[in-house]
Amino acid sequence: MARAAVAVTAGVLSLGALAPSAASAAPATGPDPVRKGLNALVRDGGPPGALASVTDRDGRTRSYTAGVGDLATGAKVPRDGQVRIGSNTKAFTAVVVLQLVGEKKVKLDASVDTYLPGLVRGDGIDGRQITVRQLLQHTSGLPNYTDYLDFPAVQHRYFAPRDLLDIALKHKARSAPGEKWEYNNTNYVLAGLIIQKVTGRPLAEEIDKRVIQRVGLRHTYFPAVGDQTIRERHPQGYIKNPDGGPPRDFTEMDPSWAWAAGQLVSTNADVNRFFAALLDGDLLPKAQLAQMRTTIPAKALGPGVRYGLGLVSRPLSCGGVAWNHGGDIDGFETRGGVTEDGRAANVAVTRMPDSEAEMRRVEKVVDKALCR
Repeated sequence: MARAAVAVTAGVLSLGALAPSAASAAPATGPDPVRKGLNALVRDGGPPGALASVTDRDGRTRSYTAGVGDLATGAKVPRDGQVRIGSNTKAFTAVVVLQLVGEKKVKLDASVDTYLPGLVRGDGIDGRQITVRQLLQHTSGLPNYTDYLDFPAVQHRYFAPRDLLDIALKHKARSAPGEKWEYNNTNYVLAGLIIQKVTGRPLAEEIDKRVIQRVGLRHTYFPAVGDQTIRERHPQGYIKNPDGGPPRDFTEMDPSWAWAAGQLVSTNADVNRFFAALLDGDLLPKAQLAQMRTTIPAKALGPGVRYGLGLVSRPLSCGGVAWNHGGDIDGFETRGGVTEDGRAANVAVTRMPDSEAEMRRVEKVVDKALCR
């Protein structure tokens, strides 16, 4: 979720060189491109740790780790440990909105004002002209509030959703509604507010009831107000130390600034399970799943990448596409994909990418996992 790519961004820069441990997998025999890929990711100034969950064409699932899970203690990366999954949260939020569409409580082509009357106004901004579909598709033209947050100074600061919207609305519209695709976290804050208005319940409760419990995601949760920790076994997440010293541990943080756009904590295996269930039709009626999978070009995310309603399709080197979302948030990056024939891979690293090239390296590991 981010200013660049599918990320929750916070201006993270590169870390110093770190010696990787050998990547581990269970079970595994012979040369393994995923193991090699993870080891390569944590070498030569890469993130301290990496972990992955991969389901192959035969339905076998393997978990992998590489690098160091805690620089202070030297502890290993826990297999399938919990991480902050950033903008993968957007897919969960979009699913709830589309469930409400299926229940005829929300209309995709209704205006934002239909559900949040008078709330969205500003310089070139009018909620009467922006549709729910445009929010989910990133074609609203709204300013992105994360462009104006002071990272990493907001590490322990709480933001209410309306605070985030207020930050965005102080700025001029980026474009007219429907004019172009541009990734924007403000869209999903508004989607979350629509969910709360229509259901009368907190967003976290709706995501938990409608998605997490429904498909049995046992290690996924929406952090409560004030919950700055990661509850279960997890690697530490890092950012560059602004004082120029060793990498700064950023594991504990208040994720409220990400809210409906990026607040969830999960595991690689749970993320794979979520997207597989989504594609299998376990979360949405056929009509709404078809809407979610109707995509437009999103060139900023890479060659051939397309964006639907909270869902990304990415071409594979072996043909076809993988469906997922991906997400970056201070301390962690996650990238993955699920295919129509049941293959699934999700990779997490314990530092946000320094550059587009570094992000593409993680995506290449996903591609290798899905195409082997």
